[in-house]
Amino acid sequence: MSQAAGKSLSQLAQQAMSRPTADYLVGLNTEQRDAVETLQGPILVLAGAGTGKTRVLTTRIAHILNRGEASPYNILAVTFTNKAAFEMKARIGALVGQAVEGMPWLGTFHAICVKILRRHAELVDLKSGFTILDTDDQIRLIKQILKLENIDEKRWPARHLASLLDRWKNKGLVPSKVPAGEAHTFANGKGAELYEAYQKRLKELNAVDFGDILLECLRLFQEHNDVLKEYQSRFRYILVDEYQDTNVAQYLWLRLLAQGTSNVCCVGDDDQSIYGWRGAEVDNILRFDKDFPGAKVIRLEQNYRSTGHILATASALIANNSERLGKSLHTNIGDGDKVLLRGCWDDEEEARNISDQIEQLQREQHSLEDIAVLVRASSQMRAIEDRFVTVGLPYRVIGGPRFYERKEIKDAIAYFEVIFNSANDLKFERIINTPKRGLGEASLRPIYEYARAKSIPLVDSARVLVTTEALRPAARNSISKLLGQFDHWSSMSQMMKHTELAQVILDESGYTNMWQKDKSPQAPGRLDNLKELIRFMEEFECMNGFLEHVSLVMDTDSGNDGERVSLMTLHSAKGLEFGSVFLPGWEEGLFPHQRSLDESGQSGLEEERRLAYVGITRAKKRSTISFAQNRRTHGQWQTAAPSRFIDELPADHVDVMESLSYGGYAQKSQPSRFEACASVAEDIYLEPRWNKTDGANSAKRKVTTIEGQARRIKKVHRSSYETGERVFHQKFGYGTVASIDGDKLTIDFEKAGEKRVVESFVEKS
Repeated sequence: MSQAAGKSLSQLAQQAMSRPTADYLVGLNTEQRDAVETLQGPILVLAGAGTGKTRVLTTRIAHILNRGEASPYNILAVTFTNKAAFEMKARIGALVGQAVEGMPWLGTFHAICVKILRRHAELVDLKSGFTILDTDDQIRLIKQILKLENIDEKRWPARHLASLLDRWKNKGLVPSKVPAGEAHTFANGKGAELYEAYQKRLKELNAVDFGDILLECLRLFQEHNDVLKEYQSRFRYILVDEYQDTNVAQYLWLRLLAQGTSNVCCVGDDDQSIYGWRGAEVDNILRFDKDFPGAKVIRLEQNYRSTGHILATASALIANNSERLGKSLHTNIGDGDKVLLRGCWDDEEEARNISDQIEQLQREQHSLEDIAVLVRASSQMRAIEDRFVTVGLPYRVIGGPRFYERKEIKDAIAYFEVIFNSANDLKFERIINTPKRGLGEASLRPIYEYARAKSIPLVDSARVLVTTEALRPAARNSISKLLGQFDHWSSMSQMMKHTELAQVILDESGYTNMWQKDKSPQAPGRLDNLKELIRFMEEFECMNGFLEHVSLVMDTDSGNDGERVSLMTLHSAKGLEFGSVFLPGWEEGLFPHQRSLDESGQSGLEEERRLAYVGITRAKKRSTISFAQNRRTHGQWQTAAPSRFIDELPADHVDVMESLSYGGYAQKSQPSRFEACASVAEDIYLEPRWNKTDGANSAKRKVTTIEGQARRIKKVHRSSYETGERVFHQKFGYGTVASIDGDKLTIDFEKAGEKRVVESFVEKS
């Protein structure tokens, strides 16, 4: 226990009286100061984007310490990331000095729970030196469990079960509490049994996975009241950052601790709850006043980041959500520039417009470090990255690798390279056992040794050894089959279009199927990236031309540490800010994303709208929203409708740009109306993008309204199902069709409840 922790509260109060008057309250606005100085009772600080929530949280802790209301040892301050915890500690230290060093309970949920578990490990059947498994170890352990239970891992992938376990643990569910409907979704109803076997094995190994850190600490508090009371009496003040991002387990853990004190302060923004896909529950912040009767709600609405037009646009958009407490952001910065809205022919023109505008900002002496492009899906990055490389615009991808550096893209390109250059050992090594073909290091060693001895490529070495007894039978069969596939694909390359060949290679090799079976959250994005790769190959006459382009892209200077444009997904952008922000891809099905609508219905739509709100409010001075009318999917042009969110933008705060020439835009004299999402801009029909000439033919164009185009392309889907019909879904089981909307069915499932799904995912029972 620290020296400060050993002092009585009266001693701390006397010490506080002897200190000079704090100057940290100077500069706080009325609401911020209220949140800092209200030290008794539960408080919800509803902090809008850019309203200084971190300053409020850290100043409140400094005020508690400075006033002597509690010792550093008696304050629990919880954050979501190590970065946030480090920043909070640094800010508090700047305000109160070394007192912050005595705050052992400032950190992330998981860091604090690990500290508690280490002290009481034996009460949850662990030893204090328990190991925390990483993802790879977790998957390896699950595979062992599946094998022991005689469950086909190809049919029921380990990653799928890992995803289910993570979901259940986020909900605070131990094996005996998993609903039967959810348990039925894996291995014909064995989900809960496998969960129990997995947990038992973890205990035998004296290990926990990431989800267990919270779950076991929650169980500790639920089953050992004396331990709970110890921590309840210890924490006189509880502060929680980003409360809107808490999941059920975190919520239950906090609620138990909060029963020991009424001094609970949660800071968050219901309009920025965007992590539902990883277990976050926006309801946690929405019901704060019910969980803590008499709670004071303080709204921070003065924004210090963005101009008036940007805030008004974001506020009008988010007002369409029903699941929110409500607030109105305002600023003293001034109105600034209106939000720009731009319609483009396709994603390449969209990327070209973005790069042109960034180059113009650069000429006006704007730093590239203060510019960001925020996309809904990582597959959108390819066209933008290619344009930046073409014009020599430096950029960095935040939160992930650049498009051509992604695992799935490098794997696919490795397959293509080996077809046309079998001597490329590095590429052959990359994919010889991807997907898994049972070829371990021992199986491949003879191939490597023979290749070195004869100074020949690995492919040639493999061709020789598959005709001998040098390889084990299983390895010999696998390699022989793979070599046969390479020969087959090579012969097909002479008669098949390169994009079709690429799809055949990915399908016949089992690579596509590998990601289709992968149930990790990243798998759908990887499949989208592969589709985008093949779509882009249409721009080239042959495979060799494409591979040459990739080589040039990968060879660009990545060692330059100078200024760069930031490129990232909207989820990665939360908490960041930039002078200029570009928001491409505002189209139905992409944003809002169709997967969110299909899986979560109205709540999914509202989370997508919150994501749009986050995107707009990242901008300090300039925000540009754009959409493309055409995107190519599986080699076919698909017409896209503008996002419904565009229809919700306020006309008084948005300038719509209309195209006057190829790649050139001018501002409309009057804002467009927003009665329908398809009528916000005028469309330019250019010649097909595969015609690269800029001559007289490419100047031919026909102008029409997006509204008219949308009417022409809209198709009425006649469902093959009827209301009341019984159906079966692979994940949700049996159910009855409750209503039909085009190809979307609302189904009342017997065990999973009501879900909205695409009809192609169900079958008649």
